[in-house]
Amino acid sequence: MSFNDDDSSDIGPTGQSKLESFLFSQELSSKVPFFTFQGDEEEDLEHFLELRTICLGEGAKEESNVVEVTALNHQGKNISVPIANLHISCLPMVSLGEFELKAPVTIRLKAGTGPVTVSGLHLIASQPEESDLSEDDDDDFDEDDHEEITPIKPAKKKLRQ
Repeated sequence: MSFNDDDSSDIGPTGQSKLESFLFSQELSSKVPFFTFQGDEEEDLEHFLELRTICLGEGAKEESNVVEVTALNHQGKNISVPIANLHISCLPMVSLGEFELKAPVTIRLKAGTGPVTVSGLHLIASQPEESDLSEDDDDDFDEDDHEEITPIKPAKKKLRQ
């Protein structure tokens, strides 16, 4: 499921890449115990999965439901980490903040039967085209366009007698 967030923004001081965000949601259960998030194979795009919430769905049993993610670490090796242990009676939902992982990412229901819904954002960072880089920005600082700012003087203290 995708939802285009029209709030695209530039990353970096010189607008080096454009960031688009789309709503992401995946239900895990005993029937579908894992999901692998992969980005498109385009060279100039980077795909990220920003996980925000994990919650138990309707019909969840009185059992522990453990959700783990598998992704690449800084050395390029796969690492699996449990990120939630949900139970219908004491912890039916967990908020992960902005837990961001670079694709590919596998989300697995390690224990329990679910249903568990994992939601967040699919982020796509794209490099601008060369024609975008050659355009002049009006944001450049021009010394003739600013007014002289006078410094603020400290207040005089009154002596107590």
